[in-house]
Order: sequence, then structure tokens, then C-alpha cells
Amino acid sequence: QVQLVESGGGLMQAGGSLRVSCAASGLTFSTYAMGWFRQAPGKEREFVSAISRVGLTKSYADSVKGRFTISRDNVKNTVYLQMNILKPEDTAVYYCAADLVSINRYEQSENDYWGQGTQVTVSS
Repeated sequence: QVQLVESGGGLMQAGGSLRVSCAASGLTFSTYAMGWFRQAPGKEREFVSAISRVGLTKSYADSVKGRFTISRDNVKNTVYLQMNILKPEDTAVYYCAADLVSINRYEQSENDYWGQGTQVTVSS
């Protein structure tokens, strides 16, 4: 059974940093592209970042480019999202996703697996 378990969310002041993690089990992690999405209250879930199987290719939403960094550890079966210079508009539930081919940022239902999410709240 595939599981993606996010952790590391919390409350942070604007300008601060936070790292969220997603631990995967039940799949061959190194064969999956991984991604992060987020959903703010009253808004649709949106793409944040993605990383290829061995981490050579990374992509970011314009809203987080230069502030967030995605990385992965294929030994620990974990993907990370380092979030710096946090803003109140970064407040959302953050979800990780896995796909055997590549993360689909537009057709989100095409991604193979999803985690349950972790709440990130940024106060002004």
C-alpha cells in the first residue's frame, strides 16, 4: 500500500522559514517524480514545485520561485520543500504527490498518489 505522509507544517511569522517533508512508502521511490501542491482556504489546489526522479530537473510556480527549494533523498524515500521568506499568502495545506512519469501540474488528478497534507500558517 502506497503512503505519502507529510510533516513539518506549523505556524510561522512572515519572513521566516519552514521545511516540510513527505515520506513515501510502498513504492520504489526513486522511480517516481515528486511534487508539492497547496490549497488555501476558499481556493483551488495549486501547483508549487516538482522534482524529477533523480533530482536533476526542478520546477516552481512563479509565486514561490526564488523563495522555495525542492529536494529529495532517494535513500530516505523523502521529498522536502524548504520555504524561505514566508508570506501570509503562503498559508495553505501543503500536499505532496507522486507520479511514475512526471508531475502533472495542470491535470492534478493524473498524478498517481497523494498525501493527506500538512497545514502551514504564516502570520503577518
